This record gives sequence, C-alpha cells and structure tokens, in this order.
Amino acid sequence: MPELTRRTALTATAALAAATVATPRASAEGHDHGSPQAFDEVYRGRRIQGRSTGGHHGGWLVTVDGVELHLMQNADGTWISVVSHYDPVPTPRAAARAAVDELQGARLLPFPAN
Repeated sequence: MPELTRRTALTATAALAAATVATPRASAEGHDHGSPQAFDEVYRGRRIQGRSTGGHHGGWLVTVDGVELHLMQNADGTWISVVSHYDPVPTPRAAARAAVDELQGARLLPFPAN
C-alpha cells in the first residue's frame, strides 16, 4: 500500500473541495433548478410579476402592471409572449422584461379571451 504523503493528502483535499464547489445543491425550499423561479420586481418603472400555475405544461401567470401577459413555452424550452412573439427568451421573467422593452412605455392591453 502506498505511503500517504503531505502532497497526496493536499491533492486529495483540493480535489474534494473543487468537487464540492462544482456540485449544485438543492435549496432548502426544494426548487427544481431547471425550472424558472417566481418573481416580483419593478423593471424600467413597470411592475412585473410571475408565478407558476402548476400543470405539466409549465403554465405561468405573468403580469405587467397587473395586466396578464400571455406567454407560451416553445418545444426547446424558450418562452415567447404576445408582445415579443419573435424573440424567444430563456425564462418567463426574461419574457416579461422583453415585453416591457417592446412596449416602450405603452400600456399592456388585456388580451381577448376568444
């Protein structure tokens, strides 16, 4: 059996420390790190909010100043909205921000249900 040297011990310790830092940990809340997170913020003077509505299709309720922004998740996991339909983004928060950018200060009007 090889003798344990200081160099071997330090190398093993460094490797273990690097592996620990590189390994993502689940948070105490049990969030799925692949899923977008709920948000509530003011972006460029507009209040944007979003939360998962559950469901297996990744439904989200996102609002801009209290008005619902209709979102759709693409097959590749990106998101688009009724306002910025041709600019896919990685998360519902990014879709809300893109909509605010596209609106350029205009109000978001309610989308007809029919």
